[in-house]
Amino acid sequence: MEFQGKVAVITGGASGIGLATARQLAQRGVSLCLVDRQPAALEAAVAVLLTSADVRVEARVCDVSDYTAMQALAADVAETFGRVDIVFNNAGVAVGGPIAEMSHDDWRWIIDVDLWGPIHGVEVFLPHLRSQGEGGHVLFTSSFAGLVPNVGLGPYCVAKYGVVALAEVLRRELREDNIGVSVLCPMRVSTNIGSSERNRDERYGGQGAEAEGSSEMLDQDEANPDLAGRVLSVDEVAARVVAAIENNQLYILPHEESREFVRRRFERIDRAYEQ
Repeated sequence: MEFQGKVAVITGGASGIGLATARQLAQRGVSLCLVDRQPAALEAAVAVLLTSADVRVEARVCDVSDYTAMQALAADVAETFGRVDIVFNNAGVAVGGPIAEMSHDDWRWIIDVDLWGPIHGVEVFLPHLRSQGEGGHVLFTSSFAGLVPNVGLGPYCVAKYGVVALAEVLRRELREDNIGVSVLCPMRVSTNIGSSERNRDERYGGQGAEAEGSSEMLDQDEANPDLAGRVLSVDEVAARVVAAIENNQLYILPHEESREFVRRRFERIDRAYEQ
């Protein structure tokens, strides 16, 4: 893909991988619509981008779990920018703890944001990409937890496995439209997903509504040595995301150390045929 003059929509765009990717796309001449739940963070993100690149940057407050709001967002982007070329379904939240101790609201929150959010992104933006007839690219942030079971992250794994499947099927279905698809599956990245409870609204019990035994996801920094994988910077991961758009790469796997875990999972599956 040639980036100059393109338009990208990035959910979860006010911080972390979303904002880092926005910075790198802006440097390549891509206009941006950053989408997030937090108005103050969005305002700060836009200010940073406007001082570092000569492109159009817009911010929109939107909850990706709200289908009606996402429909309005897509119509707004199409009218404001006249087109959309890259859609990065990146927004996500997490809660930790054993599956048996998750509340129903824990499950609903994670599935609504982490799985329905990407589904909504496809539903509302794909018609615009296809009608333009000029190709494009759809991306998803999944996780290492979308490839290998992570104990203590059951709902998150369920959602992220679904995101991987969504990307894999969509990739096949969009070949003739020249629309690329990528799915990002990192281990630890220096984001603030460990504090995603700040975005948990009253529909899901509000902040501090975790069931007994569940908790916020552990911070992904070096202070938690028991977690697998190096801690990568958001800029390192964003560079891999941009390269995947440019080269139409399906799987984005920034942690080489995840390879052994993935290999062992598929070996277990393969051995089951012999049983």
